[in-house]
Amino acid sequence: MLDDNLKAQLGAYLERVQQPFEITASLNDSESARDTLSLLQTIAGLRSDKITLKTDGQDARKPSFDLKRVGSNTSLRFAGLPLGHEFTSLVLALLWTGGHPPKVEPEVIEQIQALDGDFNFEVYMSLTCHNCPDVVQALSLMAILNPKIKTTVIEGGTFQEEVTQREVMAVPMVFLNRQEFASGRMTVDEIVAKLDTGSAAREAVKLSAKDPYEVLIVGGGPAGAAAAVYAARKGIRTGIAAERLGGQVNDTMSIENYVSVLVTDGPKFAAALEAHAREYDVDIMNMQRADKIIPAEQPGGLISVQMANGAVLKSRTVILSTGARWRNVNVPGEQEYKNKGVAYCPHCDGPLYKGKRVAVIGGGNSGVEAAIDLAGIVSHVTLVEFADQLKADAVLVSKLKSLPNVEIHVNAQTTEITGAEGKVNGLSYKDRATGESHHVPLEGVFVQIGLVPNTEWLKGTVELSRFGEIIVDAKGATNVPGVYAAGDCTTVPFKQIVIAAGEGAKAALSAFDHLIRTPVPA
Repeated sequence: MLDDNLKAQLGAYLERVQQPFEITASLNDSESARDTLSLLQTIAGLRSDKITLKTDGQDARKPSFDLKRVGSNTSLRFAGLPLGHEFTSLVLALLWTGGHPPKVEPEVIEQIQALDGDFNFEVYMSLTCHNCPDVVQALSLMAILNPKIKTTVIEGGTFQEEVTQREVMAVPMVFLNRQEFASGRMTVDEIVAKLDTGSAAREAVKLSAKDPYEVLIVGGGPAGAAAAVYAARKGIRTGIAAERLGGQVNDTMSIENYVSVLVTDGPKFAAALEAHAREYDVDIMNMQRADKIIPAEQPGGLISVQMANGAVLKSRTVILSTGARWRNVNVPGEQEYKNKGVAYCPHCDGPLYKGKRVAVIGGGNSGVEAAIDLAGIVSHVTLVEFADQLKADAVLVSKLKSLPNVEIHVNAQTTEITGAEGKVNGLSYKDRATGESHHVPLEGVFVQIGLVPNTEWLKGTVELSRFGEIIVDAKGATNVPGVYAAGDCTTVPFKQIVIAAGEGAKAALSAFDHLIRTPVPA
């Protein structure tokens, strides 16, 4: 299962195991079970003094295996092979079960251990999903830290019948006590906050008590991280308040055009952004959504940023780097069937549609790339583009047209996503040239039509363009004194990671220039 190089790396990691634990496998005669046994034998053989492998498990899901520290009452189970993007999740689960401390804030660990109740989590994932590991690792850690929390990680490709029965049409999908709990990327902080209902109020009090900043950055993507690094290097008090560090980069599968970095993926790049910001004395406030900005009452005074949980942060300057999100197609059926056939991430959810028919809405680079990727998994792809030609790069269009199981419709306006019995069964579109309506029977629709800026909360305060983008000048300044903006939420053209990072650095330098030239009111 593992080559010699990977075995050597795994062996080095397992040297960190401090406490003995058992792996109990439930197996059958399938090829997947044989592969699972081979992997587990390799793992146990690399650290036989601490890891014991048993093969007498009686779990209904086969193949599966659970991890349990000797003398504990924890419950963590993997159903199917956690390879691909989930191999790291398996390694971390082995280390944590073996007593190696997790890299999680002590306050979060205390919150997890204090949770009281009956929590039985089931998380469905796919091995190609780059959003799944965060959720898998969070729920694995919670099960290891608190015996009242049980977690089962289920690889959807191995348990396709179960996926169909429970109508899992997007991953990661989390069930709590057999009821749908959440879908999509979530951090351990977010999951704990959802369970610990009093945490938001406590956090608001703590945030409001913080001293004012000299630069407060709202948003933690490439623009926000770059702004934080540049501001902190000036030696001024800097803070970041973000819904999720890394922003939309977390949802990007492959990054091949960031100068000096030949190739990486979104989650790794996002983690590097956070790590770089933490190298400096930056106060990072994650899982914080801004609701309102209140300009300073006089030049040089404090700007207030009100958060969704009721906290109020104050700063002499503010940099807005709230980024953008996937644009909805806004037709009947989209919201009704979201995660029930309507999806936005082909890398994450594509494997769930193996052998099925899907559509991609959008003919730009994202849409064409999605169609190419899906064509290798599904039985048929229908690409629908509103314009009279595909807008993607020529090399991508050429590749798409060479695929035998792809059908392209340009000048096509999507009018409805149809469904029955709670899931998608087709897509309707109108031929804009002839006015004729058409319906395509299918099981999944992937929306890939660009971005919309996260700026609704700024209306009436900061000047926005007709597209909702923050209007900035050459220095990144907005119409509000002391307030700057950078990245995909602004009018700066070409929404690219490298451009966002440069704009974030520029905004920080502009904010610093503002600070040294503006006297502090008495």
